[in-house]
Amino acid sequence: QVQLVESGGGLVQAGGSLRLSCAASGRSFSNYFMGWFRQTPGKEREFVAAISWSGGSTNYADSVKGRFTISRDNAGNTVYLQMNNLKSEDTAVYYCAANDRGRWTYNYWSSEYKYWGQGTQVTVSS
Repeated sequence: QVQLVESGGGLVQAGGSLRLSCAASGRSFSNYFMGWFRQTPGKEREFVAAISWSGGSTNYADSVKGRFTISRDNAGNTVYLQMNNLKSEDTAVYYCAANDRGRWTYNYWSSEYKYWGQGTQVTVSS
């Protein structure tokens, strides 16, 4: 099993930046695809970004493309989400997730991920 803990959320002005971190423990970190999702009250969990176990492949939601960057440090068992040019609509609880390296094709599906963190709140003020 894998345990995930997010950090780095907080309050930021529109146009500002935040860097989220996800610390993983348990099974070998390099054996998993990793993803970031976000959710607001009453809304379905939304895909944000994903990265392959090697970091060689990444995928981004259209809403964050060009503004967010996902990366990973397998040696440190950590995944990052650098968020730049933040907008009010980026306000949400952000979740880190991990899955087995089964099928990268469906990395944007929340159901593909077995392990989830508790989430970290990101609030962007106008």
